[in-house]
Parts: sequence; C-alpha cells; structure tokens
Amino acid sequence: MDLRFVTSGELEGAETPLLVVPVSETDGEPRYPGLPEGIRDRLPDVAWREDLVAKLGHAIRVYPAGGPGPVRILFMGVGKAGEIDRETVRRYVGHAVRYAESKKIEELTVWVPEIADDSAEAAFQAAAEGATLAAWRFTELKAPGDDPPAAVTGVALTGADGEADAAASGTAAGGAVGAAANFARALQFRPGNVATPSHLAEQAASMAESRGLEVTVFGPAELLEESMHALLSVSQGSDEEPRLIVLRHNGGSEGDAPLVLVGKGLTFDAGGISIKPAKGMEEMKFDMSGGAAVLGAMQGIADLGVPLNVVGIVPSSENLINGSAVKPGDIISSREGKTIEVVNTDAEGRLILADALSYAQTLEPAAIVDCATLTGSCVIALGKHAAGLLGTDDELLGELRAAGDRSGERCWPLPLWDEYRRQLDSDVADVVNVGGRPAGTITAACFLREFVGDVKWAHLDIAGTAYGEGKLPYQRKGGYGFPARLLIEWVRSRVA
Repeated sequence: MDLRFVTSGELEGAETPLLVVPVSETDGEPRYPGLPEGIRDRLPDVAWREDLVAKLGHAIRVYPAGGPGPVRILFMGVGKAGEIDRETVRRYVGHAVRYAESKKIEELTVWVPEIADDSAEAAFQAAAEGATLAAWRFTELKAPGDDPPAAVTGVALTGADGEADAAASGTAAGGAVGAAANFARALQFRPGNVATPSHLAEQAASMAESRGLEVTVFGPAELLEESMHALLSVSQGSDEEPRLIVLRHNGGSEGDAPLVLVGKGLTFDAGGISIKPAKGMEEMKFDMSGGAAVLGAMQGIADLGVPLNVVGIVPSSENLINGSAVKPGDIISSREGKTIEVVNTDAEGRLILADALSYAQTLEPAAIVDCATLTGSCVIALGKHAAGLLGTDDELLGELRAAGDRSGERCWPLPLWDEYRRQLDSDVADVVNVGGRPAGTITAACFLREFVGDVKWAHLDIAGTAYGEGKLPYQRKGGYGFPARLLIEWVRSRVA
C-alpha cells in the first residue's frame, strides 16, 4: 500500500477521490479543523453542518462544488476533543478505510486529528498504523474471482502543517509497525498444512536476510544437543520436525545486554492424546500467534533501526497424535534439567516455551518477554479486550502495560504469588505441567517462571486477544498480529 504524508496546502490543487475530515466535540458543539480556504469555500451552503455528530465513526458525506481538490468529503466523528488518544485515531482511520472499501474507492486522504496531551508524531503514527492494518486482507490462497473485493491501495495523511517533519516521521514509523503486524497476520492466517514449523523457519530466514538480521535455526539434532527434551517431546506425535528459530538485531553496542522476545510457535494443536473437541479445532492453526508476533516484531524493530540489541526466539512444533506421542503420566526432562510430569498433553505450549526460556537465559539478557496463546482461563478472566500480564519485575510489568495502552494492544496484570506455585507440586517429578482449573492462567505462568532463573521476565497470555471476529474497524476476522505492536512499542521505549 502507498502510505504517505502530504501537507494540507497540497489538498487544494490535487484531486483526491475522498477526503476524510475528523469531527470532534468542542464546548459541546461538533467542530472540524480548518480546511484550506479553497476547499472550505467550495462546501455547499446547506444545512448539512447541522447534521454533524462527533460520535466516533458517525459520518456525513458532502460533495464540494467544482474546481480541483477532493471529489467528496466525509466528515467523521472522533469524540470529545480532550479525549482523543492514539487508539481513537487508529479506529477513526480504520473506519475511513472501510468506508472507502464499501464505495470501491482505492485511494483516499485522511485529515489526522490532534491527540490530547500527545505529539503530532504519535498521532500520525497511530493514523498510519490504522490505515495499514485496515487495508490489509489475506487473499493468497483464494483463486481470482470475477468480481474481486475492493482494495484500498493508497492512503495519504494530512493535517495542520506546523509540525510537518514530525508528521512525516510518524507516518513512516506507523507504516513500519503496521506492516510488521501484517506480516504476523499473514503467518497466522496460513493453515496448518502450509504454516508448519519448517515453514515458519523459512519465512523467518527470508525476512531476516532482507533486513540484515542474524538468524539461527535449530533442527532436531541441534535441539537434542541443547537438551531441549521438553520441546522435542511435544513433536513426538507429529511427522513434522520441530524448530527453534533465533533472530538477532544488533542495533546496540557490542556487549550490551539484549532484550529477548520469545513467542510460542505451535503451528497446530490437536491437544495430543488429551485431544481437543472437534468443534472449533480448525482455529488451532492460531496457536502459533505468539511466535508470529515475535517474528513480526523483529521485522518492525529492524525496519525502524532501533538502536538496541534485540533477540527473537520462536520454539515451533505441532501437537498431534501417533503411537510415539507423549502420554498423560509420562515424565520428561528439560533443558533446565528439571523433570516434568505431563498430566495433560494439551498443556504443551508451556513445554516448548520452557526450553526456549531456558535458552534465553544463556544470552544474559536485560529482560525477557514471552507471549503465548496459553490458557483458556485467561479468556474467562479478561475476555477479548486485554492480554494477561504476569512476571517477576514490577518495573518491567509497568513498562509493558504502558506500551500496551499506547499501542492499543492492552494487557492487565495478574498476581504471581508463591502460593499458586504449590498447585504444580508433583509426587514423582520436579514439577507437574498443569495445576488444575483454579487460577489456570497464573499457574501456567508459575510453570514458566521455573525456567527463567533470576532474569527480569514477563509473560503475556494472549489467548483471548490473538485472533477473533474482527470487531474493531482496523481488524478483520481471524488473526490480529497481537502483540507485535505492543512489543515494538516496548522495545522502542527502552531507548535511552
């Protein structure tokens, strides 16, 4: 998609099929920004202004009289002026792109509203994210149709010209962040017969080569050398070989402790011998969403040239059933040296993460953040609106929560008290892989904590937020790329 910043002065003489203008509530009245005089003078002198409503997404279309400039103008509500934030802007631009799609308009121009107590750069970044996310759709596995759906191919962002440099910078950053999330979404949407562990590794390597990232891929032999028995055990029931993908962005000084991102890459999860119900099992292609988000985040971090050392790690496997599959009651080892009693083979994500987190420790990181579609309990606790957030360092948790608020990929903290760890006690091994139904999200995080040592660590349970019905205007039904944008925002926030 062609995404660019244009000054408002360029609007008068350049035709655009659609100009979208924000309407905000100021002093109890709906108002819109100061359009260039040449455009304002062409607006019809009728009572349409009386129909303006500031409610987010509410729109009124107006056709200016004659002359160059926009063919049509859509006045769209963005809420109260003092309450406009980054997420408001993302959704406003998402609504604009959806309107253009519905009218088969391929290119549009969007006036970006000011954000209360925030910069022009932040507003334009949010707008660019909203445009890039909303315009994306997954079509690679569909045959060309006689009447293909309308696609928005170009979005120009404009606004008051006082901070043009900041606006242009924000537009470029938002485009990179949105593209990173879309890369993750494409991986999510591919079915299990396409997006296998080896496919994820190939896609990661291709992306890394194009952006100058270092890449290392561990196959079964290398995993065995690393004593990653927990990861290997999950793959026993599948004909597909497991992989551990490691990407390195060397943006900081040599020797600086890296930030490490770890994502669960379970490319299909049938539950193993503790098999899942058939209804809805096709959605288990999304069980690699955490891994996809980490790969997307690494792309965005590289594209933005973040001046930090960052490592992305994705353990990847399938969880299927054959005569070699792990059985309930089996005891397996792990890279950390701890033995694990497997009482439920459908709690496999924490097993592949255990070895990945243990490996991450060896990098002597400044912090580790992992993300995984880990527990249905998190969906019950927080619904579809926020990821669960748990960890060992309060400052790190605060950084992630703030980054989630800014990125629109919100997370909410849950406790990680030692009392919960007792639910993982085993009579025959060091730890059991499931602590029962009570506090399932918390006990899953307690299990992961066993493999991070003394490193500052946080865990994002994205089971409720990684995919869904696509109810936000910049989403579509399916994968969302969550939390690629949150991870990028957090990494960027760590730059001194």
